[in-house]
Amino acid sequence: MKFLRFGYVTGPLIGVLWVFVAAITVAVVMSFATGDAFRPSFLWSVLFGAPIGLALLGRPAVRPAMAAGVVLFVATLLLGIGPVLTDGVPLAGKLGAGVLMGIAVGWPMASFVGALPMGALNRHLFEDSVIKFLTGFGYIFFTAIVAIPFFVMVMTSLKSQQQLVANPLDFSLDLDKGWDLFRSYQELFADFNFGTYLLNSALISVLTVAITLAFSVPGAYAVARLRFKGQAVFSRSILLIYMVPVIVLALPIYIAFSVTGLRNTIIGILLIYPVTTIPVALYMLQGYFRGLPHEVEEAGLMDGLNRLQVIWKITLPLALPAMASVSLYVFMIAWNEFLLAFMLLDDPSKFTLTRGIASLNSSEIPRQHLMAGAVIATVPIMALFLGLERFMTKGLTAGSVKG
Repeated sequence: MKFLRFGYVTGPLIGVLWVFVAAITVAVVMSFATGDAFRPSFLWSVLFGAPIGLALLGRPAVRPAMAAGVVLFVATLLLGIGPVLTDGVPLAGKLGAGVLMGIAVGWPMASFVGALPMGALNRHLFEDSVIKFLTGFGYIFFTAIVAIPFFVMVMTSLKSQQQLVANPLDFSLDLDKGWDLFRSYQELFADFNFGTYLLNSALISVLTVAITLAFSVPGAYAVARLRFKGQAVFSRSILLIYMVPVIVLALPIYIAFSVTGLRNTIIGILLIYPVTTIPVALYMLQGYFRGLPHEVEEAGLMDGLNRLQVIWKITLPLALPAMASVSLYVFMIAWNEFLLAFMLLDDPSKFTLTRGIASLNSSEIPRQHLMAGAVIATVPIMALFLGLERFMTKGLTAGSVKG
């Protein structure tokens, strides 16, 4: 690896790799946005990336690099050459792709190799440039694997059946349609009872959270604070239920619920969902309760409070961030659960969203309706997660005190 630790080797190599990554990204973005044929070219990425990486060595200035990059790639794409091939693409598409390529190459490349000298590199400079490149690649890669499926799902839901049959890979929109773009969503609520599915999922998810907290909070506190026979074994075996796949339990659950009359009922779902969420809630909360200082509760006991009063007035207020985190996690599990709902629910009036979406997977129902149903199921939980994400990351540490 020592031969790589020279600026005239590292710079061109990073340049080639980054220009190719940028070419793939721009080609995908422009193809989805316009429906035209944009194709990345590794050969042209080598021919462009190596000189750019070499030219930017020791030149960390961002603005000149961006300006030069935009001019270079606009000019080359207008000539029909470059890392992004644009055969048969209109002029506006070529200009847009050129601007995107210039921005995507100029600024990052100046950051990646601008601080590198032409000659030998020390370990710090070499690793810093490699880490910056991998960080940029990671942002693009993980954004793509999340955003592309969601984008395809949303754009497909806004298409008509004729457009999907004509070209299922054309993701451009005809904005002249106005509100008619959302016809699939209107038909889902008007003709496919999706309003009921939405209310059922919301009700079941909220009640699952309430039932889970009602059992897991006292259980987790007992495991973390009280001393009883078998405490260590119970604490370590909480998550053993997840060692048994749900599909193995599917037939016994189906038979038991059919015999007892609980199949095809909301009550039956509310009995089985908490079974899957209570163990993980116990596991998360017991770790938090163990982290709370004993001195806080002992002070309450010395002030004359009994154990239940200490839990209610001291421990639970301190545990609110953790409970919020657990609630969000449990809500997401209940909202997205499919197997049990698919197995136990047959009455459309009791369908959850996931069960309702499965009923759309039919050759008789247009594909855009299935995608619209998936969007309806995804957007609320996504908004909830993004709005309360801080509880997921801080919930298990907030509320403690330094002693």
